[in-house]
Amino acid sequence: VQLQASGGGSVQAGGSLRLSCDVSGRIVRINDMAWYRQAPEKERESVAVISSGGTTTYADSVKGRFTISRDNAKRMVYLQMDSLKPEDTAVYYCKAWVPRTSYWGQGTQVTVSS
Repeated sequence: VQLQASGGGSVQAGGSLRLSCDVSGRIVRINDMAWYRQAPEKERESVAVISSGGTTTYADSVKGRFTISRDNAKRMVYLQMDSLKPEDTAVYYCKAWVPRTSYWGQGTQVTVSS
């Protein structure tokens, strides 16, 4: 099983980026999917989570600016990031939970300049 994240890049404050994560491999069922991020010298933190039924939760720091979505048929999860701030700069990781375990993607860098 592999998770491939893409869509990171450099953007000015106030700009937007859309991250995508593709899940490949032999999986019978994907439960929750999520995006995490890790800034330099900080711990990895949860940004947004979406259940298989579409229920979403967000970190307070991104509420109203980020939107998580998923396409179950394509086995993909997305993170639309609007009104980006310099403090959003981090490596963003996708994560998928399947029965009895979970998998991480490799990370994609997001850099927001002021």
